[in-house]
Amino acid sequence: MTTLPARRLRFAVSDSLVLTGRALAHAVRQPVPVLVGLLFPVLLVLMFGYLFGGAMTVPGGGDYREFLLPGMFAMTVAFGIEATYTAVASDTARGVTDRFRTLPMAPSAVVTGRAAADLLHSAAGLAVMLACGLAVGWQWRAGPARALAAVGLLLLLRFALIWVGIHLALVLRRPESVVALQILVWPVGFTSNAFVAPETMPGWLAAVAEWNPLSATVAACRELFGNPGWGGDSFAAQHAVALAVVWPVLLIAVFLPLSVRRWRHLGR
Repeated sequence: MTTLPARRLRFAVSDSLVLTGRALAHAVRQPVPVLVGLLFPVLLVLMFGYLFGGAMTVPGGGDYREFLLPGMFAMTVAFGIEATYTAVASDTARGVTDRFRTLPMAPSAVVTGRAAADLLHSAAGLAVMLACGLAVGWQWRAGPARALAAVGLLLLLRFALIWVGIHLALVLRRPESVVALQILVWPVGFTSNAFVAPETMPGWLAAVAEWNPLSATVAACRELFGNPGWGGDSFAAQHAVALAVVWPVLLIAVFLPLSVRRWRHLGR
């Protein structure tokens, strides 16, 4: 006989899959935002790689585009938080979330379904970025296993940021507040090692950039892809792969339960 916790888990997974399908169906029916989200990072790669790349110097030598691409992969992951926020805030503002709360479904299904759909979108976007990188001359040089590990770290960071976006959307509830989110995301993204080495920054800003969770993922990906990196002898520089796991896990541990709890208490 199936135990009660097992039945609840089965129903929660089933409900989450249904709502994941709903989110994916919306993307198919409204492809323009998806296409824009895929093409914008490609435009940034072309701009930084070809317009500014000739003026950039990689510490220790190496091709700037190979230095840049892991950073652009991570930036694409970070900017995805805006799409997550907009989708959840729009459902909340239009009353869709309230409708879901009246249905006999698992309390976590709405947010987990959204998280699963956004992770699939991100995987597709990352595949586009990898293809773009290969087209402009980037390549991984440390073997396919380490390259897959790097992709896994990128998706782990995206999964963590999905939960941050869901929680913020459930707190603010207004789609137009995405502008305020952009004001936070863009400085965090650029205050990292994605485009330049922290050692080129002022001392205090370099310390902030080194300990930026995004920097940990970028540095770890450069190491795993075998691309040029900025090096450094700080703890953050020497343990980039470990921090690229620890930071996202901490974010998930904080914002996943907060998101589920916030969803349960909407309207109270």
